[in-house]
Amino acid sequence: MFSPSQTDLAALAQAYDVFFVDQFGVLRDDVGPYEGAISALSTLASHGTRIIILSNSGRSGDYNSERLIRLGFAADSFEEFVTSGDVAFELLSRATAPIAKSVRCFTVSSGGDRNLADRLGLVSSDTARDADVVFISGSEAERISMDEYREILRPAAERQTPCYCTNPDIHKLNGGRIAPGAGSLAKLYEEMGGAVTWLGKPYPEIYERALRLAHITDRGRVLCIGDSIEHDILGAKNAGLKSALVRTGILADKTDDDLAGLSQQYGGYPDYVLKSFTF
Repeated sequence: MFSPSQTDLAALAQAYDVFFVDQFGVLRDDVGPYEGAISALSTLASHGTRIIILSNSGRSGDYNSERLIRLGFAADSFEEFVTSGDVAFELLSRATAPIAKSVRCFTVSSGGDRNLADRLGLVSSDTARDADVVFISGSEAERISMDEYREILRPAAERQTPCYCTNPDIHKLNGGRIAPGAGSLAKLYEEMGGAVTWLGKPYPEIYERALRLAHITDRGRVLCIGDSIEHDILGAKNAGLKSALVRTGILADKTDDDLAGLSQQYGGYPDYVLKSFTF
């Protein structure tokens, strides 16, 4: 049943002392910060709330942290920046990982990013045809059609080339509109017969990494704040954490009935609803 409590940040800060906060759709859109988000994050931190930013980004937490600070967020307003890219790097850099530095990696991303491949010391390939592994970390579906992406990925999918999706977001914000995200491309890969390892929200590894970095054992202290039922809310449920849905981001235009339908579809129900990440 969709019946979350309508609340605000002040009330939530009284009930929880650790916030896992999504980046895009909560603190910022694809252009810059939401009004009031910079001051809200600083206010929470100054009153003792511990803030961990949790993002489905294929890039590193350090990269994202620096970008957030350039947008005006205070460096001391959050403790850690945990990304799905960090989770992928941790997984694939293990001695037992099924990947070697000599393999050729084809990366699908935005802005030509090959951050994960570079961090792992892999040889980057310009096509999927001769790749030994595929990383899907971003999408430029606002300019590259899904049919084009299908043909780009088809040679690797048909050869059963292992694929890692380091950004499971099905949709992304683009110029005030919603566009297919990296997760949509990974689904294309699966549809063509390729196997995908998914890393990030709503999957457990990113939450376990955040809990470990924050030295949190009592999950009742933690609240996850996000704009996606499919990723943030379901991910919190899977991790045994409470959640708050912010009515900005990809679901901003949805009605309560729409949200109820999505919660039923994905099996993730927010405990709270916030109008925005502001005081």
